[in-house]
Amino acid sequence: MTNLNQIKQPVKKELEQFDREFKSVLKTPVPLMNLILRYVTRRKGKRIRPLITFLTAGLTGNINEATVTAAVMIELLHTATLVHDDVVDEAEKRRGIFTVNALWKNKAAVLIGDFLLSRGLLVSLEKERFDLLKIVAQATREMSEGELLQMEKARKLDITEEVYFEIIRKKTASLIASCCAAGAASAGADRQTIDKMWTFGEYAGIAFQIKDDLFDYQLINKTGKPSAEDIKERKLTLPLIYLLNRSSWTEKQKYLYTIRFNSGNKQKIKKLFQTIEASGGLQYAEEQMKAYHSKALEILEDFPGGQYKKALKDLLDYIIRREK
Repeated sequence: MTNLNQIKQPVKKELEQFDREFKSVLKTPVPLMNLILRYVTRRKGKRIRPLITFLTAGLTGNINEATVTAAVMIELLHTATLVHDDVVDEAEKRRGIFTVNALWKNKAAVLIGDFLLSRGLLVSLEKERFDLLKIVAQATREMSEGELLQMEKARKLDITEEVYFEIIRKKTASLIASCCAAGAASAGADRQTIDKMWTFGEYAGIAFQIKDDLFDYQLINKTGKPSAEDIKERKLTLPLIYLLNRSSWTEKQKYLYTIRFNSGNKQKIKKLFQTIEASGGLQYAEEQMKAYHSKALEILEDFPGGQYKKALKDLLDYIIRREK
């Protein structure tokens, strides 16, 4: 499998420019805010979203200053949602590192998230890129809807497979879709191409989220996220939904009882995971992930070959084969 550094090669200089621009838009006259923002952004992460934005722009036209603007906007939105999610989830750590709310309390974390979100919107206004603002605002709306839909279903534990896909389409895939659509828009692509790239991003994002969900079923994983965290938060993901759909009423109630009242019991969760695996739930989720991977690849076939198309294909493979 091609590694992420190799995939980044066609847009290495652009990603370096993005890093400089991203740091510059986070400077404020408030010392405490600067301190927290440095803490939030000190780890660059994989830069998947800026990478997708640049590669999509290269695929559909030419990478330019507007593409950098798009990448910065989306990364600001992504960072804001991570900070806000940690508050909502009452999380003390993210991937082994203390969260903003753990160190500076919820009020500071919410305000930092608000700042990042507003800064992202202002970047587009300062550059007068209202088309990019529309794309990112659409993703912001869908992410909020997806999060609230998931919260509602977590209370009732009545999620269907159809609703599961709607949640991850909105909550995760919409942001990846906005990367692709904004990248195409920044490159001057027509409306049809922009819409096509949004769909490509949705398919890639759904595959990405299913892979992420599968990590939760590993007793030992490399993601930095504790196993069974989704179960503890009463988030029903595809392997578990598959089991519930194929269980008798009595069996289903037994599994739901474990989720409601024994999510902290390692032995009972281990037994539930073994039952899910034996039912074929993990295999089914992997098949669905690969199906969306294939759908995304089909869209790419409409575009001429070149380094950007190859990199996007390699990135799709990376998404479903990564170990963290």
